[in-house]
Amino acid sequence: MLKNKAETRRVREVETRRFGSLRHRVAASPRRTMVLVGTFVIAFIASGCGVRFDMQDQPRYKTYKKSDFFADGRASRDMVEGTVARGLLKENKAFYTGKIDNPDPNAQAQTTTDATGNTVVTSFPNAIDEFPIPVTKELIDRGEERYKINCMVCHGPVGAGDGMIVRRGFVRPPSYHDDRLRNAPVGHFFDVISNGWGRMTGQKAMIPVADRWAIVAYIRTLQASQNPEQIMRMNSGTTPAATSTPAPAASPAAQTTGGAR
Repeated sequence: MLKNKAETRRVREVETRRFGSLRHRVAASPRRTMVLVGTFVIAFIASGCGVRFDMQDQPRYKTYKKSDFFADGRASRDMVEGTVARGLLKENKAFYTGKIDNPDPNAQAQTTTDATGNTVVTSFPNAIDEFPIPVTKELIDRGEERYKINCMVCHGPVGAGDGMIVRRGFVRPPSYHDDRLRNAPVGHFFDVISNGWGRMTGQKAMIPVADRWAIVAYIRTLQASQNPEQIMRMNSGTTPAATSTPAPAASPAAQTTGGAR
């Protein structure tokens, strides 16, 4: 009998604790609701007063939007005069342009028309004579790779101007192996690759500066490979005798007229 009474008392105590806590939570919920509603109302009023969260709602203009702040009405502003992006100062003019320091802006290249109708340059004002970077085997190998990708289709595998599109009817460019281009300074080739000449468009948007110099180094290698006797005479210090322009390799259906440089 006593045991049953003790168990009944313990059950009542457990139920009292359980339901008492529930009644406390039920009584506290209205107060919590009022606090949440009050917080929301205050935040809403503050947002209407111009208060902002900078990281979420930054004052900014969308691209090309009108602005009443600037006199010209444009929100998109030009860079301050003289601004240079990091890494784009390009102080080394020889490397980036193939020209000498302080070039003469009024110097004009002289041109003539050769026997095949091409307009060719006979003078190379302001062009540098020496490479602005060391010419190494790695540079020439890189130039060969880039030449075969970007140049061979027109100029041919050895620079004779008999590339595949020439064989299919496109105007033949001048050969690298005539005396005029064998004696041309390296800056001339870099300038033509960069800015184009005649029917050839500039390639500076597609070929980086270092790769352009690598191609020029490979062109010099092609010239030496096709005229080794002249190179040997130059290396020995002997003035080379005048040589006739070698005839380009025969190409099927090659067109020989045009205005390439």
